[in-house]
Amino acid sequence: MTDSGAVLPWLVIRQDEGGNRYRVGRYATRAEAERVADRLDSHSHQQLYVVEKVGRAVG
Repeated sequence: MTDSGAVLPWLVIRQDEGGNRYRVGRYATRAEAERVADRLDSHSHQQLYVVEKVGRAVG
C-alpha cells in the first residue's frame, strides 16, 4: 500500500493575521496547489495562502 503523502505531497496552507496556520488541501502537483492558493488568495484580504511540500517549506 502506498503512503498518501507520496501521492499528494503538495499542501495549501492558510495563515491568518495571528500567524495561525491551517491545512486547506493536499495536491499531486505544485502547479495544481498554486492554482488553488492563487484562487483563494484573490478572494481574501485577511489571510495568506502558501504552498508547501510535505516535510519542508517551499516558499
